[in-house]
Amino acid sequence: MSRVAVKRRILRVKDTVRIPKIDSLAAEEPLEIRLDGTPLTVTMRTPGDDFDLAAGFLVSEGAVGAADDIATIRYCAGATVDGGNTYNVLDVRLAPGVAAPAPRNFYTTSSCGVCGKASLEAVRTVARWSAGDDPVELAQPTVATLPDRLRAAQRVFDRTGGLHAAGLFTSDGEPLCVREDVGRHNAVDKLLGWALRNDRLPLRGTVLMVSGRASFELVQKAVMGGIPVLAAVSAPSSLAVELAAEEGLTLIGFLRGNSMNVYTGERRLSITPSAGYGSAGAHSPG
Repeated sequence: MSRVAVKRRILRVKDTVRIPKIDSLAAEEPLEIRLDGTPLTVTMRTPGDDFDLAAGFLVSEGAVGAADDIATIRYCAGATVDGGNTYNVLDVRLAPGVAAPAPRNFYTTSSCGVCGKASLEAVRTVARWSAGDDPVELAQPTVATLPDRLRAAQRVFDRTGGLHAAGLFTSDGEPLCVREDVGRHNAVDKLLGWALRNDRLPLRGTVLMVSGRASFELVQKAVMGGIPVLAAVSAPSSLAVELAAEEGLTLIGFLRGNSMNVYTGERRLSITPSAGYGSAGAHSPG
């Protein structure tokens, strides 16, 4: 089995029946990212798409915005005492003239994407592109299909049931890229890194669909990637809504079937009555 999932012996109990079995768990391992040989951050992540994760992290930090801003990304050999390679240490070399991000306390858990920021104002990283200027329009029936399309692409979730997912979609609902990780912020960084390394930034005209809640850091990452629309199957936080409103981002929460709450940027959503829709407005969950 690949490193994205790990097999463990468990005891399954149902009513009075005890059944020994083998279960698949989502892998979680540390990844240290070094910048020109100097340790920058350690994040807990699901192994896989590590180069995209490192590149996307630097996009989120405002350090890079184009593929040629990064000279090389490589795994560091000799990462262990005996000289072995754990594939858990990366070194990123920036291109000449590209400034490194400002230092901060960079230890990051799989549930926190902005740990160590000194203040709220420091979190509001200056974006290279304006999400508010993006004229993209979305049809409500198309938006309603995104959770199912994202779920259909979650291959590791099918085996473990324990990963977050983030997907980039066109305004017509076609998938561009889907990434999974134990950390919701890591999944989004992997998408941003994929976009950077494929010269697709800014991600104009796209929708970022996430499998959990819409937190502040996910809104920030969408803004840093030039993504105009963020949709989530669960709730946004108050600070996420505040930042989305400031930046002109369309923020959709509780996207479940035909029901959704549009918190900001409702101008981009075209409400078109169609079969199966009870009304033309956004609905509250439940």
